[in-house]
Amino acid sequence: MCQKIVNVIALSSGLVSAAVVASGVYVYVNRDAIVDNIKSQAIEAVAGSLGDFGGLGGDSLPIGNDSVPSTPPSSSLGLPVPGSAF
Repeated sequence: MCQKIVNVIALSSGLVSAAVVASGVYVYVNRDAIVDNIKSQAIEAVAGSLGDFGGLGGDSLPIGNDSVPSTPPSSSLGLPVPGSAF
């Protein structure tokens, strides 16, 4: 009975080892295609996240307006207002 259990464990160990070697050979042989696939997926993901902006630069970037004050707000004493970003 113990011999059967040992044989099953040995057989399953051999199958797992063969599967690991086979997958390693597959990745080694197809590494260029795998890398190219990952690169194209990364480029598509980055391009998709920039889709709302229409690319880099150009008319899609905000340019501001004249209603924004050029100096930081101050109190009546000429001191900066607490909590202001300036």
